[in-house]
Amino acid sequence: MDISEVPYRCYYEPLAAPHDADPDYEYFQPTLATASVWSSDMQHGGPPSGLLMRAMMRAVPGDGQEFTRVTTEIIGSVGLGVNRVRTSIPRPGRRISMVQADLEAQQPGGEFRLVARSVAWRLLASDTTAVENTPHEPLAASPDELTQIVGFPVEDEDAVPWGKVGFIGTTVTARQPGRKGHTPSLWLRPAIPLVLGEQTSHLESIFTVLDVANGIGTRLDPRDWSWMNMDTTVHLTGQPSTPWLGIDAELAIGPRGYGATFADLYDVTGFLGRSAQTDLIAAQR
Repeated sequence: MDISEVPYRCYYEPLAAPHDADPDYEYFQPTLATASVWSSDMQHGGPPSGLLMRAMMRAVPGDGQEFTRVTTEIIGSVGLGVNRVRTSIPRPGRRISMVQADLEAQQPGGEFRLVARSVAWRLLASDTTAVENTPHEPLAASPDELTQIVGFPVEDEDAVPWGKVGFIGTTVTARQPGRKGHTPSLWLRPAIPLVLGEQTSHLESIFTVLDVANGIGTRLDPRDWSWMNMDTTVHLTGQPSTPWLGIDAELAIGPRGYGATFADLYDVTGFLGRSAQTDLIAAQR
């Protein structure tokens, strides 16, 4: 594996706010590292999710609470023009709180449009090791015990051969047999920083790659079908200890043009939580 083959330095470059800008916003220039597998004119859902997590982490105090549930809604196409982010705390509290982050993308006319939003519950951490219970054992092998590559496999009969298309080509992956049918489980982490000049936190890292669950959990051929998601909801039972996220996913498709992706999530230490995504299923031909 050669990380130097990734031709980008980061997903976002920070920008100075315009002189008349609302001081509540941070401004960013997305790089082509954020590009979607479905269209090079819009961002993959992963990097915006990571950027929204970064914003929420910076908005909350060091009060002992931890992120336990995060829902990200993709409200519109997240363009590659200037992006800006702001946060709010709709529900403050000492044991339970809610934080929200909005991402707006600049449109061709110069105006900004809301394109993504994350809302998170945070709970006060305490010692519950005496009653700890997880539904699954850790994945059989850690990423360090597997072959790691940049991007997704291109010759893999059990998974979609994404290769290095767009954002996918900026991830480091390690594959092993999955626990849900015929699709593999994957370890993933970003190969580059989320924001130029910053150290990406473990939580930012896993939210940057988590959106790919619907691509891991299916064997559909993207030349025949698309399965774009417009949301991701994550329930965590702990906090990540490294940048690696293990995803074991399954895409369920109904007869009416939509489906849902359900995934078990893993840290290198064991089970980390679950995610769910709503997917629009559409024929490409």
